Amino acid sequence: MKIYKYPSKSAEKRVASLTNRGLDVKKKDVAYVTRILEDVRKNGDRALIQYARRFDSPRLTIAALKVTSGEIDAAAKSVERSFKRALNRAAGQIEAYHRQQLGNSWINTQRPGTLLGQIVTPVDTAGVYVPGGRGGKTPLVSSVLMGVIPAKIAGVRHVAMVTPPTKDGSVNPHLLAAARKAGVDAVYKVGSAWAIAALAYGTEMIPKVDVIVGPGNIYVTLAKKIVAGTVGIDMIAGPSEILVIADSAANPAFIAADLLSQAEHDTMASAILVTDSRAVAEAVADAVKEQLENLTRKETAAKSLQRFGAILVVPNLEAAFELSNRIAPEHLELHVKEPFAYIGRISNAGAVFMGEYTPEPVGDYVAGPNHVLPTAGTARFSSALSVDNFVKKTSLIHYSRKAFEREAKDIIRLAEIEGLEAHANSVKIRLR
Repeated sequence: MKIYKYPSKSAEKRVASLTNRGLDVKKKDVAYVTRILEDVRKNGDRALIQYARRFDSPRLTIAALKVTSGEIDAAAKSVERSFKRALNRAAGQIEAYHRQQLGNSWINTQRPGTLLGQIVTPVDTAGVYVPGGRGGKTPLVSSVLMGVIPAKIAGVRHVAMVTPPTKDGSVNPHLLAAARKAGVDAVYKVGSAWAIAALAYGTEMIPKVDVIVGPGNIYVTLAKKIVAGTVGIDMIAGPSEILVIADSAANPAFIAADLLSQAEHDTMASAILVTDSRAVAEAVADAVKEQLENLTRKETAAKSLQRFGAILVVPNLEAAFELSNRIAPEHLELHVKEPFAYIGRISNAGAVFMGEYTPEPVGDYVAGPNHVLPTAGTARFSSALSVDNFVKKTSLIHYSRKAFEREAKDIIRLAEIEGLEAHANSVKIRLR
């Protein structure tokens, strides 16, 4: 990893390239995904099965698109005990955290003659997308838990899960065991953009939903972006990213391992160290080089670090936090002596990991907070996936006659200023 002194022209150029990274979207990809969405909207299950056979499972049938209860039962029995133990811990802690997010309906009657309030209600149906993970070889169990559990806590009546089938037409048993644990109501063997289309528009087999959540590749992301407005979505997620702030007492080996934990995701991932210690910067660069040699995903991680990695040496930690807020990372790790003392300096980050024994994978799997987080600088204005993504907030308004008459003239005046005569008249007619 290259070391930059910040501020400097070279460092500023590097930071600009990182903050402007965004999604690598091409016009041909948008056109391709749009055609898929239209195909599924017009042709339903027939289109789904054609895409599934072409890209995932050559012999899959329409009747087999929905996972049966027998398949789920068999999967739950087949997974190993150690997995069940880890699954139970993760699910329990994710549920406990998200229960704290439940909002309440409320009513206020402080102004004489008025009742104002808000009703919080869940959406009726939700769809959770779970990536296939190298043809089912690396099942993304955590994506099941992070998408489904908040929906069930919110009170969503029906939660559907979609995931690409393996070549033989099955779904990895670990995914199905996780789906049962999380409380999924139905699982369908469809992936990529056609799965998003099925959830957004509905097919003969798959009912349309109100909200779609979950991570995916560029085609899934583009599909979600296009159908947003037809359905609710969680966010437009880009490649993974991590920013580590470290002082002179930080452990270089820990930092290197954490940077690589994100760089291995894909070649677009970003891994950044910001430190006020030149010695730590050099030690981390050496540790990254050493640890990289032992990774199975070495080539991916190396390319990621070359394209979107950096070590920035700043004059002090104050400058480090200013730079971090500017970049607004998905994951922010604090490898400093007193991490709690700096919480007030953080304004833009998806999730903050405090202390050297709180690496990012803790949040990915078992800590409790959601790991579906804003990327590409969107932490400046958006938040992690939560119970809020599955509820609606409806306003309540009631005026007595006396309260109405007290405020009528002001309503009329504002309506007249806006040139809305009928608005004003709906008030005036009640004053006659």
